[in-house]
Amino acid sequence: MTTQGTPPTPANGSRNLASRGIQPRFSELGQSCRKLVLNHLADNLQRTFAQVDDTLFQCAENAENNQVQALFFDNMRSIRKMRPQIERHYHLSISQSIGNFLDGKLTAPASPRAVDADELALVQNDDYEESLQITNMASRVQARCAQALFALEQRLALLNNGQPLPEGSNPVAPKTIAQAFLAALAPCGLPLRIKLVLYSLFDKHLMHELDKLYDSLNQRLVDAGVLPNLKYTATRTPAAVQSPSSIEITAQPARTAPRDTRDERPLLDLDAAPPSDLNQLVDGLSTLLAEYRKHQSAIGMPGGTPSMASFAPENARRSYDAADLLAALDRMQQASAEELAQRLERPQQVAGLKADLQRQLASHSVEPLQHRLGNRETDVIDLVGMLFDFILDDDNLPQPYKVALSHLHTPYLKVALLDKALFTRQHHPARQLINAMAKAGVLYGAQDEVHGLLAKVHWVVKQVIEHFSGDLQLFDELLKEFNEFTGTLKQRVDLQERRAVETAKGRDKLLAARHQSAQVIAQSLAKRSPPPLIRHFLERTWIDVLVFIQLRHGSSSEQWQRASEVAEQLAWSGTQLDAAHRDRLQQLRIEMLEELRKGLMLLGGYHQDDIRRLLQDLVACQHAVQAGQPGLASGLTLPPNPSQLGAMLGDDAALLNVVKASTTLSQKGQRLVSELEKIEFGTWFEFINGDKRQTLKLSWYSPTTHNYMFVDPNGQRAAVKSVSQLAEEMEQGIARLSKPDRAAPVVDRALTAVYRVLQQLTGRTH
Repeated sequence: MTTQGTPPTPANGSRNLASRGIQPRFSELGQSCRKLVLNHLADNLQRTFAQVDDTLFQCAENAENNQVQALFFDNMRSIRKMRPQIERHYHLSISQSIGNFLDGKLTAPASPRAVDADELALVQNDDYEESLQITNMASRVQARCAQALFALEQRLALLNNGQPLPEGSNPVAPKTIAQAFLAALAPCGLPLRIKLVLYSLFDKHLMHELDKLYDSLNQRLVDAGVLPNLKYTATRTPAAVQSPSSIEITAQPARTAPRDTRDERPLLDLDAAPPSDLNQLVDGLSTLLAEYRKHQSAIGMPGGTPSMASFAPENARRSYDAADLLAALDRMQQASAEELAQRLERPQQVAGLKADLQRQLASHSVEPLQHRLGNRETDVIDLVGMLFDFILDDDNLPQPYKVALSHLHTPYLKVALLDKALFTRQHHPARQLINAMAKAGVLYGAQDEVHGLLAKVHWVVKQVIEHFSGDLQLFDELLKEFNEFTGTLKQRVDLQERRAVETAKGRDKLLAARHQSAQVIAQSLAKRSPPPLIRHFLERTWIDVLVFIQLRHGSSSEQWQRASEVAEQLAWSGTQLDAAHRDRLQQLRIEMLEELRKGLMLLGGYHQDDIRRLLQDLVACQHAVQAGQPGLASGLTLPPNPSQLGAMLGDDAALLNVVKASTTLSQKGQRLVSELEKIEFGTWFEFINGDKRQTLKLSWYSPTTHNYMFVDPNGQRAAVKSVSQLAEEMEQGIARLSKPDRAAPVVDRALTAVYRVLQQLTGRTH
């Protein structure tokens, strides 16, 4: 189905020109834009559905069991049938949204139904999952296309009789386009797992192409003379804090007496460990920085970044005042805002920022060769630089988050210059905001994240760069919104983890049952060499019967005892017997065959005719063995049907051999096993594979099979390891416990680390 060149008819029928909300002179232009939108979306929606069969087929091949595999195959056929309905519903929704705009009936799109925390524990969270998918894909486009969308909304406002579009009423906004797909899928009754596949394809093939649509729409409007000279500029708020005449790194606590209180503090021992008191910590950093510069023949900072002092002219004797410095930072921040989309792709290096700052100061100075920054300003700049150097070097933080946070350098330098409490107050809003984003990146920043955290971090960074001009309330507002986002994210990750644990418990029961059943089969075959037919029947088929009985009735039940005896009898019947034992076999055969028939019926995958033929082959094999015709017995074989329950375990089946593995451990490995058996859930581990490192959380431990299950930052199962395997990997150094402070506040860790490095560089003993 295609809609190219033929926009779907709106549900409310045709309207005459006089009833339209836009100006009549823009009527033809409006219809041209609608046609452009519908054709673009139709092409990309077709590309989306063109990939459905291949994607679902691949999912079916990787399915964890036959039931899930059938789910993908069945819905593959269902989607083919429902595709015309979905496409029609989608295009009608978009067309009606544009029609409402053209008719002056602007309405904000309805948001997906909210799901509260209590309901999350009671339902499968389908609404929540779908809402999150829509929000995430729309947020990513909104952040990526901010400039184009800004220009488009300004031009649409002109078409709308000069009236600004109400918030959320842009008929081609990313959220509107994504919501239309959610609404189109709603009547289809597809399972959530299938919908998530469709959303992923929709995001990849349609949402990712919206950049081109917005550029084309803007160009179409520009060609028609609609605001052709419009320029995108970041909104800036008036400065709320007057620039101080001087700036100090050393913070003074508020006191009623006006006297200098520095001498009343306890004398700081710079040779001791970094002090826990933030005021003393900052005082110590200031002193250590001054000493470090005296010891250096060339001015540089820890890590190789030059000190701000190194950029000053050699013979400069005058100092820039605070207003000059803040004005230079304002210009740098404005330039960063204008090019933010491109800048966010690469990290903001501290050395480059210092060089830019020096150029800004010199370019706006009458006597640039005579001016330099004062020592206190230099200390602040160097300390903020070392903070962001630490962030860029932090092994705990995934690279995309390092890159994003590095672009906060300029506004945070302004904060530090305007408000000394950034370093000395734990609950400073700017400090809390960067700590919160770094912590979220450490805990939830998976490489294959599906929850939109990185997009949210980019959005926060963008807001700070575009809007911070001195009012710290901005950080309070952003912190509140970011905490609400991460609170919802935590709920989702916890839910995913609970599901993974419940699934693991079920698989573990199956694994334990199969382990016990395999022991029964191995015992029945010990010191016996029955023909292939009997051996394969026991190892591939009867083991499933034992597993089924063990899970349903337990290993102490009468049914389990009888099934175990049948395995023993069948293996025994496939060996050469004397006359007395052959008579015994003749007496047992009818009862044995009846038990075999009942067991096969339990599995549910055999028809009566299949069971009869299989039992006949087993009897024929017994007769051939007892008649001394091993060649005839070896010629009888089973169809190549491996254990179905065993196949459900997948790679976990290899973990059955835990007992054997534990006996090969060294003494150190055995000590590690003892320690690991006491470790708490929620402990993070790092697994190293060459240059790649994966951080996973211990989520569950099976006391039955001694297996550990690890989840990734998304809360999804990532690895299952036996305790002996984990101990062996730790002994080899390819697995280790994560640092206990990996998610500690990044500013605290940075200041403490800088303090220790400066102690070493100045010859301190600590």
